[in-house]
Amino acid sequence: MKFAFFIFRKFIASNRNSRFLNLISGIAISGIALGVATLIIALSVISGFEKTLTLKLTDIDSHIRVYSFDKDLPYIDNAISVIDSICNPYIDYSSPFLSKLALISYKNRKDGVTVKGIINQKYLNRIKQNITEGSFGLNKSNKLILGKTLAQKLLLKVGDNVTLFALKNDEIPSPDNLPNIEKFKVAAIFESGIAEYDASIAFTDISSAQNLFSMPDSYNGIDVKLNDISKADSLTLLIRKQLRYPYYARSVFELHKNIFTWISLQKKPIPIILGLIIIVAVFNIVGTLLLMVIERTHEVGVLKSFGTKKRQIVQIFLLQGFYLALIGTLAGNIVAIILMEIQTKFNIIKVPASVYFVTRVPFDFSYEIFLVVSAITLLLALLASIIPSIISSKINPVTALRFD
Repeated sequence: MKFAFFIFRKFIASNRNSRFLNLISGIAISGIALGVATLIIALSVISGFEKTLTLKLTDIDSHIRVYSFDKDLPYIDNAISVIDSICNPYIDYSSPFLSKLALISYKNRKDGVTVKGIINQKYLNRIKQNITEGSFGLNKSNKLILGKTLAQKLLLKVGDNVTLFALKNDEIPSPDNLPNIEKFKVAAIFESGIAEYDASIAFTDISSAQNLFSMPDSYNGIDVKLNDISKADSLTLLIRKQLRYPYYARSVFELHKNIFTWISLQKKPIPIILGLIIIVAVFNIVGTLLLMVIERTHEVGVLKSFGTKKRQIVQIFLLQGFYLALIGTLAGNIVAIILMEIQTKFNIIKVPASVYFVTRVPFDFSYEIFLVVSAITLLLALLASIIPSIISSKINPVTALRFD
């Protein structure tokens, strides 16, 4: 192998004096680099979408949500105790809430909104991570945290007073059943990056929500936050078995099934399609090495006339192929990192939040993606180098020495 490596280095050094070999080597390296960069960026975006959406959804939502088919949840303390015992040791917290639809009005502008009354400080802390303006505390009555999209639609800013209209007893308003009307102050504005939430949810403390909906000391749901989201589906099934009607549990993957199904569908075909790009790029090496074999026919003949074995000739050209693939792979990794950093910093490619659920292209700078793509590329390149390497080893030295 030392001899093969020595000759390989001599070939590399002499290649610099050949414009033709430099050109075809550059084309092969560029093809591999573009293929590697494209595959890394695509997989990073897909993985980034999944991780970002999961994180954002669980910042505002919960891993498991327990609903009531009735107006409110009966025996709330007993239900929380059962949930805590089922989810132990994976539970972070479980918290009751009251959430219903209302109409929000500011000056002459109106819109529908889901008002959610919360009681748990840990849950509020997660919401606070997304607050862009103002501040909020659970001890403040008739204060709201609004989504940025909703605030912009109603031309609201922190400190403005709004009016909330809510149905009384979930019945259509009439002279005998007037709607509940409450004044609230916009205390903070949040931006989760999920268009659905930023445009339709408002948070308040549990007491203010109970007063607004005329449901004193009542709750209609329980948020369950886990320290391991991978357990969400299995624990949801256990909760369903233990808590019967009117309780019903759903995991975050069920609550947002359309989003996670969309991500799953994206993950299936893209690696195959982009993998073909890598294969095409790698097979450039076959053509490149075959041309190198033609260019090096005379040198191969000289080596064989001095007693160089076929195995050593094969090793020389395998090293050539691996060298081209290595340079192309490293260049592809660098290009991918540069492009992702540019997009992350300057947000050149705009993403419509109403379609993709996020406001920026999310990237997952995972070492696993870079290592897997690089390893597969190098392996395919090595395999692709076998054919021209074997051809080079079968060159007749007498014919090769006559070759010009």
